[in-house]
Amino acid sequence: MAFETTAAQNIWDLKYRAKTADGVPVDKTIEDTWLRVAAAIAKPETNREYWTKQFQDALSGFHFLPAGRILAGAGTGRRVTLFNCFVMGVIPDDLGGIFDHLKEAAVTMQQGGGIGHDFSTLRPKGARVHGVSADSSGPLSFMDVWDSMCRTIMSAGSRRGAMMATLRCDHPDIEAFIAAKREPERLRMFNLSVLVTDAFIDAVKQDADWPLSFDGRVYKTVQARDLWRQIMQATYDYAEPGVIFIDRVNQRNNLQYCETIGATNPCGEQPLPPYGACDLGSVNLARLVDHPFTDRAALNEATLARVVTVAVRMLDNIIDISRYPLDQQRGEALAKRRIGLGVTGLADALIMCRARYGAADAVALTERWMAALRRHAYRASIELAAEKGAFPLFDAGPYLASGALSTLDSELRDRIARDGIRNALVTSIAPTGTISLLADNVSSGIEPVYSLTHERSVLTPDGGRWEDTLSDFAYRAYQRRFGVDAPLPDYFVTAQDLAPGDHVVMQAAVQKYIDSSISKTINVPEDIGFDAFSAVYMQAYDMGCKGCTTYRPNAVTGSVLRPVAESKAPREANTTAFSASEDGVVYMTQPLDRPESLIGATHKLRWPDSDHATYITINDIMRDGRRRPFEVFINSKNMEHYAWTVALTRMISAVFRRGGDVSFVVEELKAVFDPRGGQWLGGRYIPSMLAAIGEVIEKHMIDTGFLPETGAAPGGTRTGSAMDQRQCPKCGGLSLIHQEGCHLCNACGYSKCA
Repeated sequence: MAFETTAAQNIWDLKYRAKTADGVPVDKTIEDTWLRVAAAIAKPETNREYWTKQFQDALSGFHFLPAGRILAGAGTGRRVTLFNCFVMGVIPDDLGGIFDHLKEAAVTMQQGGGIGHDFSTLRPKGARVHGVSADSSGPLSFMDVWDSMCRTIMSAGSRRGAMMATLRCDHPDIEAFIAAKREPERLRMFNLSVLVTDAFIDAVKQDADWPLSFDGRVYKTVQARDLWRQIMQATYDYAEPGVIFIDRVNQRNNLQYCETIGATNPCGEQPLPPYGACDLGSVNLARLVDHPFTDRAALNEATLARVVTVAVRMLDNIIDISRYPLDQQRGEALAKRRIGLGVTGLADALIMCRARYGAADAVALTERWMAALRRHAYRASIELAAEKGAFPLFDAGPYLASGALSTLDSELRDRIARDGIRNALVTSIAPTGTISLLADNVSSGIEPVYSLTHERSVLTPDGGRWEDTLSDFAYRAYQRRFGVDAPLPDYFVTAQDLAPGDHVVMQAAVQKYIDSSISKTINVPEDIGFDAFSAVYMQAYDMGCKGCTTYRPNAVTGSVLRPVAESKAPREANTTAFSASEDGVVYMTQPLDRPESLIGATHKLRWPDSDHATYITINDIMRDGRRRPFEVFINSKNMEHYAWTVALTRMISAVFRRGGDVSFVVEELKAVFDPRGGQWLGGRYIPSMLAAIGEVIEKHMIDTGFLPETGAAPGGTRTGSAMDQRQCPKCGGLSLIHQEGCHLCNACGYSKCA
């Protein structure tokens, strides 16, 4: 099977194609990848040959998309985990236990797993630590330690770390937690979410007092509405913290009788108990629609039943074949056999069935499809239990008493009581940005189509670039059927066409049939009023959602991709220069010419570990009426650093001279940690001399106006409409979008939890 898009081909080659250690491809085609994955997942089966074929059939044609870690790792022989994310253990409120858990987090991240932590168990700042005559530094100080650890692990490997931190809405340090990311460089490796209780929502609605307490002691009393406004204002200003309705999460948990949840994975779709893991996969609804764009258009529910049945078995086998960073994670997974089967391509499937995302007919179709998916998934898990045994902690009485199962078919409830069920939780809606691109750019998860078409810059093997057009799966199908100039019906809507309420009603409709939770971003316009913005969260609560995440472009978060008019054909490879865009921003592959003289400044850096000062000279060029960095020189009498300072000088200068958004240089330098330890400068811990150099360059960029005071968006990035352009820090293309809680590049597949 050939890929329809070059983006899919590139992502397969870069992320999911098995290769030898020296880069020689093992998978010659995508069919080889499917066979490799299918054969690996079939290993626990008695009849491996039969199930390999069944699994391969489900993967072929992109009907079932296992999570990226499974596609990349299964059958390669590499010692990796096939789980994308974990929630770590309960952090004890003592120093030894805290650092034991820091080590567990580091070991887990080293194998590539994102992690979630609840820091509510740590006493607040200023609380007395008995026995040592000292006051506690509070949970945020230890989050800083986790953040540093994550940067260290990131700098040692190729994958950026991802972490979620949660704190209860009644913790005495909740206000500091809410405001933490107002400091631009603080907790950059974390997503933050407040654990909001039902009692707190009631207090907000009643305008009541709200006590902040720890271990039975009330430290402070605030107005509930004031605290809620602080949460909303922070989210409005810089997109964090998110909100998790934690009582609802626990009340609607199939396993409420044997576990308590206080955290989620980094993207929020999996609320998990201590040491819980994400075992994820998605059915591609866009590939299951018969007779698209006609009055006979319908999802083939027979095919859906077949794919779901096989997918449940595949995810169940992952639990047995995967490696686990920690023994506790293995024990948790085997005891409950939790899986997360979801969907992707929902918006494309709705378009192909001529339903407008968020409208009543789309909600009705979505509920029908999701009810069918849940029914087939539970039936498959029950049949697995009859064949292989129920999950070890299964107890029919309390399991069936869960409110989450009250709407399950009576036939399935009777079968669970008789035969048990193999997987304690079965369904979840995960972010599918990269695997949806792999499947020829179907709409991601349950998100609306982000844009019908946009241009992307593709790196060529020789270092040049060529421009290509990436268009949505349903949009291409419509053009093939009716022609490229055919007018689009009103059911072709994209994220920027929708009101926030359209997002909420779709999320609520899906949540009815999902055991875990949903990774979903509610895109709101930059000019939305604050009260209307806050109302989105209350609507999400009132409609039964388990959490809410919004994204509003602003000066702190930056802006995202803007769709452009479709190109009729890709242009030839261009290794010279790109012309200026309409925004006046120039993105080039040839270096800028150096004038005879430049303006600049020399900065003195004293590093405690060196006997001699380091001098950093940064020269700027005037471009489009403003200063931008052009070259860097680093000098010192300390010859120990001579080789790497010369190399650093040349590399940074080469990047600066290419133009475009070069602010990522600062981020990369500041992320470098010295394994021998950093130093304290000006009352702050700096993890390495390179990080200190990065801070000098950043300050220079701010002082000259290239970066704003917040240190957020570079001067080359506008913050206008919700679809503005943003440059990928990996490939440099204008293809970065914010979706499902992640920054995702449609050009090269780069992703990072936001």
